[in-house]
Amino acid sequence: MSATISTPLPQTAFDAAAFERFLSGRTEPAWVVDLRRGAFEAFRESLNQELDPEEWKRVDIRAFRPEKFTIQGGKNTPALETLLADRAEFAGVVSHLDGTCTRTTLDPKWSQQGVLFGNLADLIQTHGDVLRPHLMTRAVKPDADRFAAWHGAFWTGGTVLYVPRNVQVTEPLYSLIGLGDEAAADFSHTLVILEEGASATLLEETTSASLTATGMHVGAVELLLADRANLRYVQLQNWNDKVWHFAHQAGRVESGASLQWTVGGLGSRLAHIHQDVYLDGRGAAAEVNGVTFATDRQLISYYTQQTHNAPNTRSDLLYKDVVRDKARCIWRGMIKVAKDAQKTDGYQRNDGLIMSDTCRVDAIPGLEIEADDVRCTHGATCGRVDEEQLFYCMCRGMTRSEAMHMIVEGFFQRVYDRIPVAAEDSSHAMPKRQGFCQIVVIACQTQQFKFGPRN
Repeated sequence: MSATISTPLPQTAFDAAAFERFLSGRTEPAWVVDLRRGAFEAFRESLNQELDPEEWKRVDIRAFRPEKFTIQGGKNTPALETLLADRAEFAGVVSHLDGTCTRTTLDPKWSQQGVLFGNLADLIQTHGDVLRPHLMTRAVKPDADRFAAWHGAFWTGGTVLYVPRNVQVTEPLYSLIGLGDEAAADFSHTLVILEEGASATLLEETTSASLTATGMHVGAVELLLADRANLRYVQLQNWNDKVWHFAHQAGRVESGASLQWTVGGLGSRLAHIHQDVYLDGRGAAAEVNGVTFATDRQLISYYTQQTHNAPNTRSDLLYKDVVRDKARCIWRGMIKVAKDAQKTDGYQRNDGLIMSDTCRVDAIPGLEIEADDVRCTHGATCGRVDEEQLFYCMCRGMTRSEAMHMIVEGFFQRVYDRIPVAAEDSSHAMPKRQGFCQIVVIACQTQQFKFGPRN
């Protein structure tokens, strides 16, 4: 099964002429234009190369037609329904629709301390000296593969969070990325930079204005933590089931810093996320949590790598997947330990819950270890809903749908317990004891994902 997109791309899509038109419609610093041109050359070269078979051989993208999508610039401004926007009081909000920024706010008490939170397209103009050393140079690089290069050439905006040294942002921030128009393409970029000793919490959500509009998202996320920084980053992917979702996401964690990264996958027709965590400094730590619920014919794929480049580092990844109907969830995980990264403690686990005879979960953990004094373990499980559990619940007055709901919520509970952001910790924290995993279950109900048998 080939994962290669047909080449060359049609004249009206993302070819050289379209790229020049794209550049001519933007006013950007020379260093950004140079970065884009380099990425576009990498993109053109990559079209003649196959994607990494280890990453892509289980992801069938033969039906993907990029020429059907265009960068539209937010011509309309429909209302966006969200799951996270009303779950907390936020110190700042950044919203994008079809790649165009529609709203930016930040509490003055944080901006007065040097915090930047806003639209990437604006901040490269006003704070280019801050962003230039970090934008697609350390975490997500344009030469990583075809999709990273494509994004690097055509990114249309995105969210920037910059926290100066020793500033502790105690209130959460919120970023919303939306698709509105039919056949819209979104290339938004999220860049988070925490200087030494800084801390912050960022919630980010993707959503569609329409249940029927097709769309494409080719995105990137860069999380950069200096020494002793602390970041909590939550991302909920909730596109409609007509959207193609591709993303490169990477975090770099320096000495003594801590990253808690939580992802939720609900929407899209097909989603493939390449997620890297690099532990670059002694004592760096990362916890990665994932919750996925796939239905109908959805395919949601994760390719995760935990790379230990320094001694005494720790990583802990836990993904939970629920699938039903003819959906499929794929997780390919890898822990890499460099030769000098002694005393590494690495762990990864994926658990799958199958709710029909026609769905499928593929969970493939892996280890590549060059050091000789480490503790690295991995695991994967997959199973059906226990009929005895259903029978027990139904004997106590529950419907089958209610019993399924309770079992799925319990299945997610272990991830929920790992996310200590709750109302009792802070009056501003998210999400008021209705945990992130519970939001996923509520979302399944809101979108009419029925737990019981279909009629």
